[in-house]
Amino acid sequence: MQPEYPDTPTPRKKMKRVEGANKARYLTFSCYKRLPLLDNPDIYDLFAERLGAARERFGLRLIAWVAMPEHAHLLAMPEPPEPSLVQPLWWFKREVGRRVIARWREIDAPILQRITDSRGRCRYWQRGGGYDRVLRTDEALRSAIRYIHENPVRRGLVGRPEEWAWSSARWYRGEREGRVAIDPLL
Repeated sequence: MQPEYPDTPTPRKKMKRVEGANKARYLTFSCYKRLPLLDNPDIYDLFAERLGAARERFGLRLIAWVAMPEHAHLLAMPEPPEPSLVQPLWWFKREVGRRVIARWREIDAPILQRITDSRGRCRYWQRGGGYDRVLRTDEALRSAIRYIHENPVRRGLVGRPEEWAWSSARWYRGEREGRVAIDPLL
C-alpha cells in the first residue's frame, strides 16, 4: 500500500533504483517545494564541503556536479564495496539539511515557516528520490556533464560555466583546486 503524505496532493510513485557498481548515475534532487534554499554563498559552500565529505566517506566516484538555488545535479558512481548510492546520498542530504536548518533556527529565520510541513517538521529537501537515470554510453556521459555545467549559464546566473563557483566546471577547465575533487570517467 502506498503511504500518504499530507503535503503531496497526488500519490507518489515508488521509484525503483538500478543499483550496482560500474554504472554512472545522473541524479537531480530539489529543495523543499522547489524553494531557493541553497541560494546563499555560505550554504553553497556547505553543500560543496559535505559533498566532498560524502565522496571521501563512502568512496563515491563523483564525475560532475552543480548546486543551483533550488536544486542540484550529480553525476556519480558507487564504488565497491558500496554498490549503491542510497546511503551516500541519504547521508549527504541529511547533513546539508540538518546543518542549514540548525543555523536558521539559531537566528529564527522567517524561512522556517515556509519549510515546516503539516506535521510540524522542517524539511530541506523535497521528498522522494528525485530524478535518477543510469548513463550507459560515453556520449550520454558527455551530454550529462555538459548539461550540468551549462545549468547556471542557462539560468542567467553567470556568462560561462567556469564562472559558477559551485560546480565541477572549473575542474574540467583545468583548475584542479576546486571545491570538490572529481573522478572523471572520460
